[in-house]
Amino acid sequence: MDGMLSQEEINALLNGMGTENVETAADLESLTDSEIDALGEMSNISMGTAATTLSSLVNQKVTITTPKVCYAEWEDLLSAYDRPCVFIQIYYKDGLDGNNILVLKEKDVKIITDLMMGGDGINSEGELTELHLSAISEAMNQMMGSASTSLSAMLEKKVDITPPVSSIVDLPEVIDGGDIAEFLKSRFVKVSFRMVIGDLVDSELMQLYPFDFARDLYEQFMKYTETETKAADGYSKPKKEKTVTPDPEQDSNNNSFTQDIGKNMNMQTPQMQPQMAQMQGMSLQGMGMQQLPQGMVQNVNIAPAQFQPFVNTGSPLLQTENIDLLLDVPLEVTVELGRTSKSIREILDFSPGTIVELNRLAGEPIDVLVNGKYVAKGEVVVIEEAFGIRVTDIIK
Repeated sequence: MDGMLSQEEINALLNGMGTENVETAADLESLTDSEIDALGEMSNISMGTAATTLSSLVNQKVTITTPKVCYAEWEDLLSAYDRPCVFIQIYYKDGLDGNNILVLKEKDVKIITDLMMGGDGINSEGELTELHLSAISEAMNQMMGSASTSLSAMLEKKVDITPPVSSIVDLPEVIDGGDIAEFLKSRFVKVSFRMVIGDLVDSELMQLYPFDFARDLYEQFMKYTETETKAADGYSKPKKEKTVTPDPEQDSNNNSFTQDIGKNMNMQTPQMQPQMAQMQGMSLQGMGMQQLPQGMVQNVNIAPAQFQPFVNTGSPLLQTENIDLLLDVPLEVTVELGRTSKSIREILDFSPGTIVELNRLAGEPIDVLVNGKYVAKGEVVVIEEAFGIRVTDIIK
């Protein structure tokens, strides 16, 4: 039949259409084994320092385990996380050129920020607010700042970051990862850590890298490794000393030459001795020194050095005058009514009318400080319309 396609032709067309849009594994961007190892090593060192910083912020033991490096796409994140997450974008301004993204789960962010504000970390209900984002941004700023310091020491150059930017991302609603960062449109590098904070958090922390930035880290790491290797080789391999093999013919010539000189010196010695003695006498007389007869030794008196003893000759009158010079120097006098400590949460709840209880009882003597130095105790009095202090005890 004219104008009709056979089944073989239809199959050929369908197979051709399918192969045009299929991307093979060989065409996908990837890293070498050396690049993966270097990225894992640098991430391990950086996060080890960051864990110490986070521990001091939340007052809990923080453990971040050895990282796992793999490849991922945006669809992989969508399938792995079904709740809102916090994406923290980190840009480098010195030492490195690029950026990466830290991904934390919503519950982990609530626990970390609650601990930073003085809470117990148990209250993780409610929605994430701007206060949570501000607190987690500051925590990540200090964590990645300490990680940059570790990279600076390892790469032997300054590495610094800009303040991190945090945002809440509801993964099921975000269809295209390019809306968050350009490199999330295609395949990227994912470094996963297990993060444990006391008994409160046992979760996964992710760090996402574009391929070009991962390769840049590898090149910087290799430069540092090559420098360390050359320095170690130069220290361990001592320079070889050159050994000179004597020439028998040259030695015989040198011996004969030495013998001839010795003979000539012996022949000239009787004639040269009176002349040398005369020259020595002339040189001593020219320097103002008398030549001693041979066999005589000049007597020299030797005695130990004597010093006058140190005696305090200062009079009380002079000391009083020196103190008088300081009598007009002004000093700051502070009266301390009491002290207390409050968490950030309690301070944020301050409002007009809030009563703050101090650590001192009513009627108890108050402290008097001079330039911050505790010097006396006293009691509060009223002088006309002003408060005053009556000193009751001097602290020696």
